[in-house]
Amino acid sequence: MQQPAIQVERLHKQFDEVNAVDGISFQVDRGSICGLLGGNGAGKTTTLSILLGLLTPSSGTITVLDEDMLTHRYRVLPRMNFSSPYVDLPMRLTVRENLTVYAHLYGVPQVKRRIAQLCEQLDIGEFIGRRYGTLSAGQRTRVALAKALLNQPELLLLDEPTASLDPDSADRIRTMLTEYQQQTGATLLLASHNMQEVERICDEVIMLRRGKVIDQGTPSELQERFGRDSMEQVFLDVARAGEGTA
Repeated sequence: MQQPAIQVERLHKQFDEVNAVDGISFQVDRGSICGLLGGNGAGKTTTLSILLGLLTPSSGTITVLDEDMLTHRYRVLPRMNFSSPYVDLPMRLTVRENLTVYAHLYGVPQVKRRIAQLCEQLDIGEFIGRRYGTLSAGQRTRVALAKALLNQPELLLLDEPTASLDPDSADRIRTMLTEYQQQTGATLLLASHNMQEVERICDEVIMLRRGKVIDQGTPSELQERFGRDSMEQVFLDVARAGEGTA
């Protein structure tokens, strides 16, 4: 049986007195699109940062693409990538210059050809020559995604992939991500507050609250278990269940 793309066991991360991630365990199957959901402070960003090797966990084990991320992360990092509209690229470089620099860092062959492909897929050609710092929030989101796809990663981690995008652009990005997964067999793990997005593209969903995994399953399974008609209602149930508790 094929090993999961991500296997997390008893993962814990503490900042002073705060348990940002409190002993969570989960797995993400290869070739799936998985949503990582939860309200503010649920532990989503901390979990993604640990998976990327940006943070060291207080305890626990993480296996990504068959490698132990705590001891051999440099074996797997070239096969991964990450996109977030909240992490800026160098402001003074043009979009083309940014993508070229990152393409060389990732060892991408035929750099100009790969950038041209992404320009067409993500509709960024009209501002490819502009400085990144002059772009709108929506344009920066598309450029961040282009950067994340440069090396055609086997595992793509996404933080709010359609944030700041208008409905048409967001729909195009969701379609493109789904097509990318189908064409390459890649695994996608995305943190999102857009429940319609989750229902549309996610095969599996992991629900977090206060650093703990509350539930995991397909969107339809979670709706049935919670007795709800939509993932938005499920999200609200999970987010509000801890209100008023210590």
